[in-house]
Amino acid sequence: MNRFFRSALFPLIVIVVLVYLASQTLLSSRDQQRKITYSELKAQVRDGNVNDALFTPSKQQISGTLVDGTKYKVNYPTPQSATDFQDLLEEENIKFDSKGTGSSPWWALLINLLPFVLLIGFWIFLMNQVQGGGSKVMSFGKSRAKRMSPDSPKVTFKDVAGADEAVEELHEIKEFLENPKKFQALGARIPKGVLLYGPPGTGKTLLARAVAGEAGVPFFSISGSDFVEMFVGVGASRVRDLFEQAKQASPCIIFMDEIDAVGRHRGAGLGGGHDEREQTLNQLLVEMDGFEMKDNIILIAATNRPDILDPALLRPGRFDRQIVVDRPDRLGRRKILEVHSRGKPLAREIDLDTLAAGTPGFTGADLSNLINEAALLAARRGKKMIEQDELEEGIMRVIAGPEKKARLLSEKERKITAYHEMGHALVGHYLENTNP
Repeated sequence: MNRFFRSALFPLIVIVVLVYLASQTLLSSRDQQRKITYSELKAQVRDGNVNDALFTPSKQQISGTLVDGTKYKVNYPTPQSATDFQDLLEEENIKFDSKGTGSSPWWALLINLLPFVLLIGFWIFLMNQVQGGGSKVMSFGKSRAKRMSPDSPKVTFKDVAGADEAVEELHEIKEFLENPKKFQALGARIPKGVLLYGPPGTGKTLLARAVAGEAGVPFFSISGSDFVEMFVGVGASRVRDLFEQAKQASPCIIFMDEIDAVGRHRGAGLGGGHDEREQTLNQLLVEMDGFEMKDNIILIAATNRPDILDPALLRPGRFDRQIVVDRPDRLGRRKILEVHSRGKPLAREIDLDTLAAGTPGFTGADLSNLINEAALLAARRGKKMIEQDELEEGIMRVIAGPEKKARLLSEKERKITAYHEMGHALVGHYLENTNP
């Protein structure tokens, strides 16, 4: 809709409509004349109350002004009536004139044709919208999935760190997309859907893109919230369109992020969008059941809340395989730091093992943010390398945000904070395998 309002067509239509309304107002103001009958006008002529008369044969109309200045307009029944009335005017010495059939101004003809021109133009515009792309007015039911072709910059399993178990599980998906006959020859049925679940920032989207990059197939990415609209039926239509696109591009991968937006328990919704969400989920279940071995389409979904998903979505034959993508352990954090520190000049004294040990509970997104914050701090201070000070400050920025230099703490608050941090230190010292 925004493109329509920004286009040249919309201002043109507005201008034409305004001109039409203004002309109609002008004509109506000019046509504010006293309407009387033909017999009454003849009586006014005999009484000497008519000043002049103008005949319009094309409309069988007589108009003019009375002696008191009032305008009048009369329709006469037959052409002979006009001749008789002209004879009467000559007898009473009243001046009259006749307007030819070709004397209508061109703009009057244009105004009469304008409604038809607008109707035809609007119809042509609607047809263009129906045939247009996904952002057009008439394409609510079109899928909003973003397609990444095999020619796009690839993400591979080498770019994924700290999730070795998940990568191992997804290797099988990659092999099926590369060589499906190997599995079909043994009668094996590859999972139609793979559900990745875990805390935010652990790399679920990255894993899905890595599978597509390794297999070299098209990758469709969409969020669960893109399906649900206020109009009932739109979400189901978008699901159908998405799977139609996927079948045309097979073998391929569909990645649906935040699937809990449409896949939560049926019958537990609130609000007007409840029926629309359930219809969307029902259509998704139907499409997943319609997969065939020859389609070579893998649906990968991600969620932070697997507990609220509808059981029908998780049954065998749909999302058969469920993979946990949890926060990385110390070794995983070490590998993630290696990935994100590539191409960044780190000082020699920096030990990534020590840094990994000092970031318990950090996800891959947190560690990426940590390295980036340290690089920004080093650049801000005019340094050529990232040193330990920047990394330590980066950790604090990720945990607590920017330093509050103007904030004053009382002695009591300092003491409470010291006790709290000492508790973390003691737990980390005596319990080696925990994340304090």
